[in-house]
Amino acid sequence: MNHILDIKIGGKSLNEAEKVLIMIHGRGGSAQDILNLSKHLNVNEYALLAPQATNSTWYPFSFISPVEQNEPWLSSAIETIEKTVQTVLNEGIKTENIYFFGFSQGACLILEFLARNAQKYGGVVAIIGGLIGEEINRRNYKGDFEQTPVFLGTSNPDFHVPVERVYATSNILKEMNANVTEKVYLNFGHSINQEEIELANSIVFN
Repeated sequence: MNHILDIKIGGKSLNEAEKVLIMIHGRGGSAQDILNLSKHLNVNEYALLAPQATNSTWYPFSFISPVEQNEPWLSSAIETIEKTVQTVLNEGIKTENIYFFGFSQGACLILEFLARNAQKYGGVVAIIGGLIGEEINRRNYKGDFEQTPVFLGTSNPDFHVPVERVYATSNILKEMNANVTEKVYLNFGHSINQEEIELANSIVFN
């Protein structure tokens, strides 16, 4: 099964914007939902791109299931992000002006994509997510983030994302030279809070 490339857009047009924010929705969410969130972010001058997952799900099982169980959907979902990034690069926008925002399943997906393709990006916000797999396969991850700012926010506990995986993800990103800020909220629940939005704006969209 492949995800058809269906990208919803907002903000400035790609040929006018200097910066681009790629937004990845969570399971059961939609591209339009996550685009609506952008009005709370300091991204007025950005082009906004949000790919839509087939049937609103990027992959069927938990992100900490064995990877084989989530194939071929997972590879297809990562390819969707690759194609979205390529669409931006084709407009002449540099990688260091590409930003990412993901929530839940979308956060897992952007973290997995970026760790496999580490370089200097504009910045990353991943709310309630971590690197994918029953065990983290460190061999999959290569490159140098060159101090790309990354904000990881999560709740402890979270039914979908164990906080240990968020810490492990943070450590790997730091090893790969990302400038990581992590924030854990006790018993907050599976959603995005106002402080996370404010931290995203101050750390990444400043």
